[in-house]
Amino acid sequence: MVRHYGGGKAETPREDYRLRNDRAGPGSGAARLYPEIVTTSAVRQDRRVLVIDDDPTVSEIVSRYLRAAGFIVDEAPDGPDGLRKAEELRPDLVVLDRMLPLLDGIEVCRRIRATWSIPVIMLTALNQEEDRIDGLEAGADDYLAKPFSPRELVLRVHSVLRRNVAGFVPEGLVSVGDFTLDSSAHEVRLNGEPLVLTAREFDLLAYLIGRPHKVLSREDLLRSVWGWEFGDLSTVTVHVRRLREKIEADSAHPRLLNTVWGVGYRFDPVLLGRPEAAPEERRD
Repeated sequence: MVRHYGGGKAETPREDYRLRNDRAGPGSGAARLYPEIVTTSAVRQDRRVLVIDDDPTVSEIVSRYLRAAGFIVDEAPDGPDGLRKAEELRPDLVVLDRMLPLLDGIEVCRRIRATWSIPVIMLTALNQEEDRIDGLEAGADDYLAKPFSPRELVLRVHSVLRRNVAGFVPEGLVSVGDFTLDSSAHEVRLNGEPLVLTAREFDLLAYLIGRPHKVLSREDLLRSVWGWEFGDLSTVTVHVRRLREKIEADSAHPRLLNTVWGVGYRFDPVLLGRPEAAPEERRD
């Protein structure tokens, strides 16, 4: 049975108390009870995760499950300490609580994303859509609402770190319109200038570059780019909006990443100087 954490101060179940006191690793603890979380070979097993959470119970449980899955885990109890450790350790991923003392999670996320290309998974007890959107707009790659399953969190960490762009993006140097994708360098240039993208924004744009002029539903994008069979479609909406702000001359009237009403989105990479499409051919 998978227990959920983060929704209150309920007594820790006996089996999970045992996990917290076991030496986490293959054959014991979370690895023994949930072997599927340690068999994802697509992610290197020496990746470092920084957990920033002021609740010691949540931090302990999350850290134990991540260590059992093969990750190196560091912990920070507040925002300033989390930023210091992010600078010092340069983790591969940050698990970040939204409601932190001294400096809240939204601001911590903004500062991390403004300084480093470190993916962030945000934990939040605020389950309203606008709160989740705030986290995504601050730069979070993913979020989980409390109470949550530690096993699901570990699987989400694997999903975010699994940078398997070769599976859906042409290899080598690809030029489409004014965009140039270099998947080996993990870089996209627009008119010769490199775009500053989060890891998830890069994946989304790379996927679109590989499928110009094709209409893609939000469900298609969630499944192909995020690797989720189901989830909150607002995640896609927010990332599309943020991507437009970086590639469009006027994000309120997009000409490159267009909405096809009632269906999804279409990427139309138009060369500068090319005659504009007739209004009826574009969908804003």
